[in-house]
Amino acid sequence: MASMISTPTLGYLSFKRTTRSANSTVGASSSCVVKAMQAEKPLEELYNVRVERKVSPERLTQLGVSRWSVWKTGKCKLPWDWQVDQLVYIEEGEVRVVPEGSERFMRFVAGDLVRYPKWFEADLFFNGPYQERYSFRAHGDD
Repeated sequence: MASMISTPTLGYLSFKRTTRSANSTVGASSSCVVKAMQAEKPLEELYNVRVERKVSPERLTQLGVSRWSVWKTGKCKLPWDWQVDQLVYIEEGEVRVVPEGSERFMRFVAGDLVRYPKWFEADLFFNGPYQERYSFRAHGDD
């Protein structure tokens, strides 16, 4: 799926002019160099992963995070796929999320509230102790 997503290409022109001395039989020359660069969208936008950073205690209370299930792990790598939308509040540690088919990653840390969409597939990399609270959501629940 990742290979089907295209990013816009931006370009610019660079002109290089050189002149020869008056003694030279060859006149002025110029060249045109076209360089292109890609503007990459954030992975969160490409894969519809939503994140709120440094979530306030009021927001956590509003969502009822204290009643959500707890999941813990240590240093490891896990392949994962989401069968339903999942809302995750990271209480400790950090996770690097590498979407299937991508070489780039998203990084989420303690204090982040992350919503993973249904059918999302990724490898999760944990570099140490990690704890989250999670809640499965019906499509459209917020």
